[in-house]
Amino acid sequence: MPGMEKLHLEDVLEDSPQTRNLLRVFENDAFALKKYTLGLHNCCQRIMKAQNELCAATQALSQQLRDYEIQTFPLEPEDSILTTTLKQFSSYLDDVSSIQQVLSAQYSETMMYPMSRFIQADLEEVSTLCEMFQIATTEHESAIKNYMKLPKKKENDRQRMEYNEELYGMRKKFHQTGLHYYSSLNALQYKRKCSLLEPILGYMHAQRAFFQMGQDAVCKKEIEEFLNNINASVQGVQKELQQDTKKTVDLIDTLEQQSVQHYHAEPNPEMPYIPPNTQLAQKGGYLFIRSKQLIATRWDRCFFFTQGGNLMCQPKDEVKKTVLQEVAGSLSLDLNEPGVLAEPYETDDRRFVFHVTSPKLRKSVVLQAENERERDEWICTINNIVRESGYVKSKSPLQQQANKERTPSTTSSTKESGGSSPDMANVNRRINPFDQSTGEVLDNLDSAIADAHYVESFVVRFLGSMEVKADRGEPLVLETMRQIMAARAIHNVFRMTESRLVVSSDNMKLIDPSTNIVRTVFALADISFWAAHNENKRLFGFITRNRQTGLPNPSFACHVFECNVSAEEICSAIQTATKLAFQALMPSNDPSLAGEKKAVEKIQKVKAKEKNILLQNIQNLEDADSDEELSNLPLSPDGKYLVLTATEDDDEMLEDTNYVDTQMTQKVKDLVVTQEEEGVDDSEA
Repeated sequence: MPGMEKLHLEDVLEDSPQTRNLLRVFENDAFALKKYTLGLHNCCQRIMKAQNELCAATQALSQQLRDYEIQTFPLEPEDSILTTTLKQFSSYLDDVSSIQQVLSAQYSETMMYPMSRFIQADLEEVSTLCEMFQIATTEHESAIKNYMKLPKKKENDRQRMEYNEELYGMRKKFHQTGLHYYSSLNALQYKRKCSLLEPILGYMHAQRAFFQMGQDAVCKKEIEEFLNNINASVQGVQKELQQDTKKTVDLIDTLEQQSVQHYHAEPNPEMPYIPPNTQLAQKGGYLFIRSKQLIATRWDRCFFFTQGGNLMCQPKDEVKKTVLQEVAGSLSLDLNEPGVLAEPYETDDRRFVFHVTSPKLRKSVVLQAENERERDEWICTINNIVRESGYVKSKSPLQQQANKERTPSTTSSTKESGGSSPDMANVNRRINPFDQSTGEVLDNLDSAIADAHYVESFVVRFLGSMEVKADRGEPLVLETMRQIMAARAIHNVFRMTESRLVVSSDNMKLIDPSTNIVRTVFALADISFWAAHNENKRLFGFITRNRQTGLPNPSFACHVFECNVSAEEICSAIQTATKLAFQALMPSNDPSLAGEKKAVEKIQKVKAKEKNILLQNIQNLEDADSDEELSNLPLSPDGKYLVLTATEDDDEMLEDTNYVDTQMTQKVKDLVVTQEEEGVDDSEA
């Protein structure tokens, strides 16, 4: 290369001051080059580390996007569009990460390797030769000094030869080391040009290849359409967010204006008076409850609410846990017991206090509201619930006022219907399987199943009910059982209401075993699913549809019971009852069985007529006072039995009874066979 400064190798042995000065210039240049090269190497290392970190970060980002699907977000649906979108982004990021790995490998080969080789093989060699040259120079100077000290007289040939040989060796070593050192310094001027440019050249080539691969991988039509759709969706969401934010701000302003009266515990006298709502049937809010501790009393703030005819309580620190785990509050007082009454109360020199008493349970709950209106609404709500449960109790002045307000509408409806009716009195009655009654009292258990073709009776204990989202599924029933049992264990609820569950081909009834009062009736058409617990064989549950007027879709509730026998037996009984009910509906829809249906109806009429004749003859027998009247009764020839009179048509129908029963039995068997061949599920039937 023209114009390249070089050290002359011929001047190594002479080692003149001019040569030494020129050598010092080359040495300073080599040291500066080494320092600069180490800095450049550090920069390349930072690029390499950054690229490796970028590659690892991209992989972590892709994995994090995939993990969104397995996260449990209470408010995010399982089939969310966001989950699918993030999975698609994750696949694209995997492609980008692969390209970044290729770029990292190219950096290592074309940038870091030439730089490291130049530093270790060239610059370190120059530094090592520099140290060796300094040592050789020192030894050469020492050998010359020893040789030059030889005296003129008394010359010792042996010593002279030793010093001469020593000087020969040191000078040869100095010369050889200097030649290598000078040549390395001269070569370094050439290596400077290529060793500094080669890493940068490799970096640029790697970047070009990276961008080319990135363009081929990312700049696809499908990716472009995907990004455009996502961008439009994000802009739409942002627009909706802006609109919602504006509405939220307006709503906050409105709520602040409307809630001014709620900021004071007692309403400001300047504000308009708001009377209490005396017609509430459900209420919730914070109250202070009194509890006794030895000789002192304590007032704690808890959240109270009414549910299923019960006054429930949740301590404030358990509200968050209750929301997340769907655990019901602890039972404070059962409002279904007779004699329960809420009324104002004076105690502990506190205002707005009322208490709820239950004579049967010998329990009283003392509560305190924030103001008079809240207290009156709680009293009216509790008394309304108690009254609707079927028990007649004394009424507070507020309750009497509420009854007067409702009297006109009730009276008018009674007049329109032509008088009061027991059925009308129960139109708005709650059906609550906890401990409620439908008002129907049975003379005995047989009256509940008189017209049923299939009947099974079991003793069960009610554990709880919970609203569910679907109408079928064994996992849903088992999860409901788990939550109800957990709620009872957490809140130490051990009381259970025992009932007699009557499963018939007409319906299912819960009957009070001591009073024969029908607590609730479940129509078979409303029972959509039933299942027994897979481990505890004494637990079972079933799901019912609750059809409420005014709602487009029915709601579903799961009821859980404990029984003395195996829960599988009860589930089998429900299955048999629903199957028979389904089979009973099928002939009525079959035109080919219209004749048999009419014949069955005639037979039932004949049986009813015979029953009436029998009852009438028994009544006449009881009313007969003389032998003459007794002789007028239709008796058998031996005089021991009453004879039922029947028309000729009735006799003909009775003769057809066996035929009709045989035909109906065959039809039912055919329907069962057809059902089994088509795979109709018993619970769906």
